[in-house]
Amino acid sequence: MSAPPPPYVAEPPAHYLVQPPLVVDCSVVAGRVFQEEWKAQAQVAMEGRTLHAPHLLNLEIASVALKKYKQGQTEVAQDGLSAFSQLQLTLHDVQPAPVLDLAVRYQLSAYDAAYLWLAAELKAPLATFDAKLGAAAQTHLASLD
Repeated sequence: MSAPPPPYVAEPPAHYLVQPPLVVDCSVVAGRVFQEEWKAQAQVAMEGRTLHAPHLLNLEIASVALKKYKQGQTEVAQDGLSAFSQLQLTLHDVQPAPVLDLAVRYQLSAYDAAYLWLAAELKAPLATFDAKLGAAAQTHLASLD
């Protein structure tokens, strides 16, 4: 009796299989969706990644849209919210106690500490244009096992 032929294994291209996670803060997302001058840098950071953020990002994006609206940029505000709704982004609940600990340790706002906490939880990089949060993320994420 002869051996059966080997099975056929069909795989999608590698870029469909590997999309590393990235925690994105409001500065990065707003740059992209509201067409800010740093849009290109935000786009490059987000490209090819699975995007994650705390639930508070929804409110922060609404706040940016409100600011645009008050500045008479109604169309920019509406287009930005529309672009935001099209992003493939996983939103997460955060744990208040460890967020407070990070905020105190790195002298961050609770909002910024929420992004840092999520990046640590997911063991994922954090993208931000905020220098203080960026420095805290470099220190904290480098200390993780």
